[in-house]
Amino acid sequence: MKKINLKKAAAIMMSLVMVLGIASCGSEDTASEASEAEDNTAETVDYENSERIKEIKESGKLVVGTSADYAPFEFHTKVDGEDTIVGFDIAIAQKIADSLGVELEVVDMAFDSLLISLDNGDFDMVMASLGATEERKKAVDFSNPYHQSTHLVVVRAEDADKYTTAESLKGKPVAAQKGATLVPEAEKVAGAENVVQLVKVNDMVTELLNGKVEAIVLDSVIANGYEAVNDELVAVDIGLEPTSDGECIACKKGDTDLVGYVNEVIAGISEDEINQMLLDAQILAGIIEEE
Repeated sequence: MKKINLKKAAAIMMSLVMVLGIASCGSEDTASEASEAEDNTAETVDYENSERIKEIKESGKLVVGTSADYAPFEFHTKVDGEDTIVGFDIAIAQKIADSLGVELEVVDMAFDSLLISLDNGDFDMVMASLGATEERKKAVDFSNPYHQSTHLVVVRAEDADKYTTAESLKGKPVAAQKGATLVPEAEKVAGAENVVQLVKVNDMVTELLNGKVEAIVLDSVIANGYEAVNDELVAVDIGLEPTSDGECIACKKGDTDLVGYVNEVIAGISEDEINQMLLDAQILAGIIEEE
């Protein structure tokens, strides 16, 4: 394993966007009393004492769906000898559960089944480095973003000088995770007919190393992580544009009180805390070795 000190870790961490502010309302002149009343009501919604939040508290657990093959966001590792799902997203989910005073229960399943299971009521929310795209917003309600990704491609080290632009990958077989927002990005680069969709990231890496695909489109933290631990791989910035406003928590359509509560928790997490949670997850995943 390559060794990266903590100073260098900052260089491979993606930019983080925290939604810390609350929009303020007001006017220079006296507004109508009705409008002011509506604004004040919106600003003082007591989500914590809503029936939905009481329901979760009474159940004693917050159930979160994820696809735990996306280190350092969500992945399996041994904790005290037991297989445990951990990661950056899971750390944020734990903060939400702690704020509710309940146990966190994590359900692991295929990424492309998560939103269907959410709609079926199998869990309270989904946390899986999930981009809030316009298409997904039709099916679920999203929290404010807790993280903003940048996207890179991973190529074989021997091809680092060959694949440096989106144009260089046109018509080439490129892999992306099935059901992820990275699929349309890969399609723009390589053409839809050339995109190989696989459920697990490790399977995509295997295909790349075996020469079955020429590149993988990944979140920058994931891409830099694979480069850090494997001399045969290199992460390359080919100028991909994000396809969503950032990673968000998905709740069932109409679950507005839970979304409102989650937004309050997100707003209470400092940027320093976010950076530390992401760094801790990278260390736990073996992407960065702590000195």
